[in-house]
Amino acid sequence: MRAAWIEELGSADSIRYGELPVPAPGPTDVLVRVTAIAVDPVDILVRSGRYRTPLTFPFVVGRDLVGAVVAVGSPTVPFELGEMVWCNSLGHGGRQGAAAEYAVVPADRLYRLPAGVDPVDAVAVLHPGATAHLALATHAGLRAGETVYVAGGAGHVGGAAVMLAARAGARVVASADEADLEHCRSAGATVALDYRDPLLVRHIAEAAPSGVDVHLDTSGHADLATAVDLLAPRGRIIAMAGFSARPELPMGRLYGRDGRLLGFAISNASTSELAAAALRVNQCLADGSLAPRGVDVLPLSATAEAHRRLEGGRARGVRLVLQPQP
Repeated sequence: MRAAWIEELGSADSIRYGELPVPAPGPTDVLVRVTAIAVDPVDILVRSGRYRTPLTFPFVVGRDLVGAVVAVGSPTVPFELGEMVWCNSLGHGGRQGAAAEYAVVPADRLYRLPAGVDPVDAVAVLHPGATAHLALATHAGLRAGETVYVAGGAGHVGGAAVMLAARAGARVVASADEADLEHCRSAGATVALDYRDPLLVRHIAEAAPSGVDVHLDTSGHADLATAVDLLAPRGRIIAMAGFSARPELPMGRLYGRDGRLLGFAISNASTSELAAAALRVNQCLADGSLAPRGVDVLPLSATAEAHRRLEGGRARGVRLVLQPQP
């Protein structure tokens, strides 16, 4: 099979493309013929070694896929041949990645794709949608009637978070580029603010006079001092971006408000948490509420170029999707 892989950790130039053996599924696995693969920022962190996780070389890169079941490891595996399925947790924790014509997926990390959903559109939103759900529901414990602030509300994860929080009955305040404010409102934000506004913090406070119950910064700025000042009593800050950030934490103000600071990386999610997120993602895929703003489709052979584009900031506003060629 054709695949994109690395022999050692390094830059995008270390990605090779060529033939590897088709993997064989174990007794609890499924062999999937891959239709589409998303390129995620975490793929760069794993490939470069910035995010340390067990790897076996040659290591196929990539995390998210949509494809069709072509074999199961045993009769007890609950999938049928030909079913369209998806996974968003390959490529780390000792598992080979998704950027290949065929991939082995543990059955407990595989989910059925709702009927009629386009595989390319689906793979583009799986990771952002699941990430947003886990951040809000699993880690923040979001409740209807609470106020959520989403920084980066027009981004891939941020946009999904705005939509999911609004659908959960929360009041959403979002910040984004001025050109994206209407998009935030259409996704469900009650208030959308220009993140460049020098009075942004004042406007957030005015929009949430009782404080922010859940503070979700998907932009990576990691301004914890401001986040703490905006918190409502027993508010929660979810730290999920800003890999290299070293912010100051006003500890006294945090504990004085019974506030919480929670780190979250989807790579640490359990299979049961991922399955709960998949259920929510599938509901939103089926009703059309979770859809990409833009997608650029590249051949699987262009995996290295896709990594370079994402790493160099040349994929703003679009999701990069790879497809094996017939």
